[in-house]
Amino acid sequence: MEFLTPQINPNSTNTVPTTTAPPVSPPASRYENQKRRDWNTFCQYLRNHRPPLSPSMCGGSHVLDFLRYLDQFGKTKVHHQTCPYFGIPNPPSPCPCPLRQAWGSLDALIGRLRAAYEEHGGKPETNPFGGRAIRVFLREVRDFQAKSRGISYEKKRKKRTQRKVPLQL
Repeated sequence: MEFLTPQINPNSTNTVPTTTAPPVSPPASRYENQKRRDWNTFCQYLRNHRPPLSPSMCGGSHVLDFLRYLDQFGKTKVHHQTCPYFGIPNPPSPCPCPLRQAWGSLDALIGRLRAAYEEHGGKPETNPFGGRAIRVFLREVRDFQAKSRGISYEKKRKKRTQRKVPLQL
């Protein structure tokens, strides 16, 4: 769409309309693009739900169903407890265990959807992506995937920096 702006010719009393390009906004960041795609995917999932739901009607159980639905598109091998390679970081041969979404991917996805929900008019206190059930689910996925792959997960602790206190005389 082009905007018409009058140009004044100093030698004439008439104004001549000319066209100018609309203001150019900076390109969206990679994070913003991913957040938009994730939000659109989630909204499409809700539209395909029976009965269809709007984001304002969705709750924590719908978010959990969405995360389970996404598992079918995962790329991380998660061994069953009965698999001979359970707990082995680099198995020597393939096994029939399923591919799932990695915990880190799910955690990042929930963060983006939580932000997108509020950007689309949702109230922070009703945000289904910030509920306790979601946090518990993510913690269980993280712990099970760590055990399955034989990788211990320990929370990183922040190092305390010692402040120098000036001596008072």
